[in-house]
Amino acid sequence: MSFETSPSKLALADGTVVAGVAIGAQGESGGELCFNTSMTGYQEILTDPSYHGQIMMMTYPHIGNYGAHDDDTEASQPMVSALVVRAFSHDYSNLLAQESLHNYMERHGLVGITGVDTRKLVLHIRQCGVMNAVISSIDCDNQSLIEKAQQWPSMDGLELASRVTCQEPYSYCDTGNHRIAVYDFGVKQNILRTFASLQCQVKVFPGFTSIKDVLSWEPDGVFFSNGPGDPRVMPDSIATVQEAMQTGIPLFGICLGHQLMALAQGIDVFKMYVGHRGANQPVKNLLTGKVEVTTQNHGFSIDPESVTSDGAKVTHVNLNDDTVEGLKFKKFQGFSVQYHPEASPGPHDSRYLFEEYIKMCSSPSSD
Repeated sequence: MSFETSPSKLALADGTVVAGVAIGAQGESGGELCFNTSMTGYQEILTDPSYHGQIMMMTYPHIGNYGAHDDDTEASQPMVSALVVRAFSHDYSNLLAQESLHNYMERHGLVGITGVDTRKLVLHIRQCGVMNAVISSIDCDNQSLIEKAQQWPSMDGLELASRVTCQEPYSYCDTGNHRIAVYDFGVKQNILRTFASLQCQVKVFPGFTSIKDVLSWEPDGVFFSNGPGDPRVMPDSIATVQEAMQTGIPLFGICLGHQLMALAQGIDVFKMYVGHRGANQPVKNLLTGKVEVTTQNHGFSIDPESVTSDGAKVTHVNLNDDTVEGLKFKKFQGFSVQYHPEASPGPHDSRYLFEEYIKMCSSPSSD
């Protein structure tokens, strides 16, 4: 039976089951079902380590139409558990493409389903909240799949960063005016590319590295990366961030790194009902009054009620729901943002944050 006609099913933990056609590899996979509102950039999304353990549903209907290319990846392999789309394209039109998205998925063992009413499913998720699901082209029994989805580990309380971090330190860029040490909790490649483009030496360290070992490299700044899972169950990483705050070295965090920095300062984090995932989220910079269109990918957020005036200042807020998107800390040189200023995919409105951080590393004693 060809892949174009192989049946597949998607079952949610609440008992919802939808039938479709298999794409990518034949098999079965599960995880938290979430959705992304980006119109392009599907390959960057599929390879973002922050999505590890999640099934990605694209709200834009046509996926696969420009194929796949190694330059469009944020990791060496897909990080999502599975892919859900409305209308998958086996044919593609792109002179730079190396292969079809179907071949890319099949080569990496990524399962997926097409022919699904994603608009209806997105509305269901928005009303009921994100939940676990299972996609299978080898088991099409509804009750069996529902039970598998219900038994799948919840993202709430799940530590995943250790599954995607590097295992040994490595140098990403050996030349530059500033030395940036990157804690890898699932770092996207475009973060590293952005630092390198700003004339930085970049060395990447596993997320479990002690601050003492990082300091032996004599960095000008320490960066805490994005990553998957629940930051509240990462006590060792939180303790490392607390130690870094005592060094006097400027700190910068994105996404999971932002949450770890907040937790290290006694600021609470909660799991969101749906989360923010897309390349069109409006964020207001409270320091300048300007609005940025941002790329976002997170299912946890800062509790604004726990941000105290002596610990941190809220610098950015989401204009859709007023959630906290940025913090500037009072007791040490550092700031963090919930969204992704490196984009990939998405707009580049927030690239200035990297430039501001490099200036901070140039004069760490300045306010």
